[in-house]
Amino acid sequence: MQEAAAYILLVLGGNATPSAENVSAVITAAGAEPNDASIASLIGDLEGKSVDDLLASGMAVLKDIPMGGSGGGGGGGAADAGEAAAAEEVVEEEEEEEAGPAVDMFGGGDAGGGDY
Repeated sequence: MQEAAAYILLVLGGNATPSAENVSAVITAAGAEPNDASIASLIGDLEGKSVDDLLASGMAVLKDIPMGGSGGGGGGGAADAGEAAAAEEVVEEEEEEEAGPAVDMFGGGDAGGGDY
């Protein structure tokens, strides 16, 4: 797979017909170990072929492959509603706790004012 990726990168970079040495250099530059047998096989398979044509024919094959997409996730609504109600109750309890009596942090006698 890395051989094909390197080949396509070279084509995208402007080299219409990359050589085995070009592909090997890209793989080495990426920090991987090139497999000379795989590279030679790839170059032989792609000889005289356009990458654009190969990609177009591959897309024609892919359009016939089912990819799922029927949805799902329709169930489980009741559990979610119960969890939301429980979470709402917790939030209300926290708000009630926070709304306690006012405290004068400056040491005055009443909560409304004091000497600053």
